[in-house]
Amino acid sequence: MENLEKRNTFWAYAITGILVLISLLYYSVSPYYIYLIVYIWFGFAYGMMLQYGRFCFASASRDLFAAGVPRMAVGILVALMFFSLIQATLASTNMSTFHPAPFGIHTLIAGLVFGVGMVLSGGCASGSLYKIGEGNMTSFLAAFFGLCIGQAIFVDVTWFNALMPQKWADNAAAKVASGFPPADKVTSSFDTYLAGYIWDQPTVRMSDIPAIKEALPGASKYFIGDALLTALIPAVLLLIVIYAFFMRKGYINKKKKELKKAGKEEKTGFGDDIAGIWSMITASQRTTVMGVLIGIVAGLHILVMKGMQLRFGVDNFGRLLTKMGHTADVSTSGKVFDPGYWYITSQEGQFGAWILEKFGWNMHDNIFFGVNNGLPEPWRNPALWMSFGIIFGAMVMARLNNEYKFKLPKGELIAWGLLGGILMGWGSRPALGCNIGAFFIRVAGGDPSGWLYGTGMVGGAFIGVKFFNWWTERKMAKEMESF
Repeated sequence: MENLEKRNTFWAYAITGILVLISLLYYSVSPYYIYLIVYIWFGFAYGMMLQYGRFCFASASRDLFAAGVPRMAVGILVALMFFSLIQATLASTNMSTFHPAPFGIHTLIAGLVFGVGMVLSGGCASGSLYKIGEGNMTSFLAAFFGLCIGQAIFVDVTWFNALMPQKWADNAAAKVASGFPPADKVTSSFDTYLAGYIWDQPTVRMSDIPAIKEALPGASKYFIGDALLTALIPAVLLLIVIYAFFMRKGYINKKKKELKKAGKEEKTGFGDDIAGIWSMITASQRTTVMGVLIGIVAGLHILVMKGMQLRFGVDNFGRLLTKMGHTADVSTSGKVFDPGYWYITSQEGQFGAWILEKFGWNMHDNIFFGVNNGLPEPWRNPALWMSFGIIFGAMVMARLNNEYKFKLPKGELIAWGLLGGILMGWGSRPALGCNIGAFFIRVAGGDPSGWLYGTGMVGGAFIGVKFFNWWTERKMAKEMESF
């Protein structure tokens, strides 16, 4: 046991040291790479916190629906509330990089697909990355073949043309005829979806709604519109609902037993329910504290990225790549995927596309890579380095806690990992994000479309849990029959 602890400690320091060395090498090549280095270390911080707090949206849904345990769901809501206040502060000082997303029913549907996928694979987008850091190869299958390869294929094929309404196709064709997007970049079903539908959908941010913007002066519109109305009140209501359905009965019964034992009247009231909700929130200090820290770090990440943009006078890392001569990395708009905050899935899609191009598949002939996000080499991809940072940060934390264990998938886990990963990859694209980018970041930033995605994601998770229950019961019945 002592040798194992020493070995794990060695690897934790070695991984950290290698990342420090990589950072120094980047900076020695060009000071512009400090922009990329920032992504590495925020990813590293996210990975450590995710692993320590066991933060995973799939686990939260599975624990809640299958076992009635709200610990993880509560932690996520706590993180969301803290992050919303920080987002509002940053927006009020013009130091935010957040931007709302197109609002529509597509977000709900995409969340549903993603929710099923994350339960089948055993981890959401962020959860899969930190579990890779723990040595879980089922999560690797989900991330590599689903979020990377599957997602890249999804945006570059015509398999879904039959699902594209003629109105979308005509709308996309009209945009091409007007000069944008370029005709040679509109070749897939997803291109038709983007140009023919998504680009025409409104973006909604509560602080920008005229009624709120005109009624609330100065910074108050961010704190009331974005934080209070969009994030804090809904999150508190959800905590109350979770308590009422999953915790109240047990807590009140326990309280009555304590009163009876003390010889008092077995009567409870509103104050006991408030105490019960607080008890639920503080039941797992590890998860709750990490929720607070994740919210704070996610806000700090936005602040630092905005600072980087101001320092270099750019709005995107693609501008710096162009200055360094790496013009092949950027899109026709001169940009690469550079969200400016915590985000997952788009960079994994870029990595998958880069791999497919090595096998001769042209991945530049579409809007997603060719026009919007570019296709940089992996070592010059800031958002991808953030994902690698999550894996390495989780690995360091798992090593320090002696929780690292390399586990190869067997039997059904291979199928679930692959299928779940593909559904996550495909479910992230129509909504332009995953559990982090389409839900967590958006809700905290005042974009109500995040709740649409979250509703779909929870609904999909519920379906996934019910499917697993059915599958397990069916399998056990067959085994008992054979016995």
